Amino acid sequence: MDNKLEIIILAAGQGTRLKSAIPKVMHQIGGNALLEHVITAARHLTVAEHITVVYGHGGETVPNALAHTGVQWAKQEQQHGTGHAVAQALPHLKGGGTVLILFGDVPLVQPATLTRLVSAAGQDSLAILTVELDNPYGYGRIVRNETGAVARIVEEKDATPQEKTITEGNSGVMAVPHQLLARWLPQLGNSNAQGEYYLTDLVGLAVADGVSVKAAKVGDADEVFGVNNREQLAYLERVYQARLAQRLMAEGVTLRDPARFDLRGEILEHGTDIEIDVNVVLEGRLTIGARVKIGPHCVIRNASIGDDTIIEAHSMIDAAVIGAGCRIGPFARIRPETHLADHVHVGNFVELKKSNVAAGSKINHLSYVGDSTVGAGVNIGAGTITCNYDGANKHQTIIEDGAFIGSDTQLVAPVRVGKNATIGAGSTITHDAPADALTLSRSKQMTLQGWKRPQKSSVKSGE
Repeated sequence: MDNKLEIIILAAGQGTRLKSAIPKVMHQIGGNALLEHVITAARHLTVAEHITVVYGHGGETVPNALAHTGVQWAKQEQQHGTGHAVAQALPHLKGGGTVLILFGDVPLVQPATLTRLVSAAGQDSLAILTVELDNPYGYGRIVRNETGAVARIVEEKDATPQEKTITEGNSGVMAVPHQLLARWLPQLGNSNAQGEYYLTDLVGLAVADGVSVKAAKVGDADEVFGVNNREQLAYLERVYQARLAQRLMAEGVTLRDPARFDLRGEILEHGTDIEIDVNVVLEGRLTIGARVKIGPHCVIRNASIGDDTIIEAHSMIDAAVIGAGCRIGPFARIRPETHLADHVHVGNFVELKKSNVAAGSKINHLSYVGDSTVGAGVNIGAGTITCNYDGANKHQTIIEDGAFIGSDTQLVAPVRVGKNATIGAGSTITHDAPADALTLSRSKQMTLQGWKRPQKSSVKSGE
């Protein structure tokens, strides 16, 4: 599409049936606000400067949250219907082309559908997007004349019993030449059950003016399904996830159960032969290499995963870079600003935070490593803790190549463990440990002969 197309997105509604303090269009599917999905679709047709979003409920919450989209914003102080909302956007338009009107709570509409609708409108027609429904309750009905042409749209609350039997519903989405929109908006009235200015009344005005009204039917009803309550929000989430799952499988990704997979963000790049088990949640922006295997119940956010890495069940990776051939988990947590080189092993109940771990190192059991630099070929035993926080500041731990850290060791930062050093199990290391040497700190073991364990009194309390 070219820059003669301008788009208005109506996003001022409160969404009372959601029973939420969050503005309706800021509720999410797939990790993004409903409105952001609509803006993304719109940007496939025109540049952001030609998109105007009408907001209202929630005040500046909506434009502040979506400032990064670069669209224009028009405020609707009082909500008096869709026609009134469009009138608030009109002063922001440049004119001279076609205006496409979308809804911020209809997140799954596709650019190809919108392109077809705009083409139907052309330079001199009003085009509306309609949908055939088994149960069109709540939708405005498309009333056609004896020749089959669109005559008007009647809203559910204003429809007669006979009109309610019509199964062709109005999605609300329409395309109209700017000069006609500017002429018709002031003619809208509010003599209806809601006392509102209906945008749908443009159809009757077009017919009265002899302007052709085109109807483009959408093939998939879910494209124009709007969100009014939590049940509908959950329904669209599953529809959206099913679409993503189908796309990934078509691209060569194995999903053990597509119905139990959630992508709440974007996979920027992925390799072949990836396997993803059930109840995996992927969030943010991700890169996943070839032959990666992700076990069940994992959460991975804003991460890069190298080729041939295995992530075992119940692991969490957040804003980290994982190299090739690594093995993570089960029950591992890798926190932001962690970078693992190739062939690193991070085992069960291990937590890493803001640390760099070089190739071939192993942290296999029940350990915490934070604010650390770990060299290549290091072995960190079970129960090791880098004591990086003194109550006020964070400090660095450096473990050089080839070091061996015995189990149940505390490394009190700032501290350095030298190359090929060995730390004896059960040590608390408060000073640098030299290279190629054994360092340990333990209390002397003692045995007290004849010592008796305390016994409970046989007299009950209160007797």
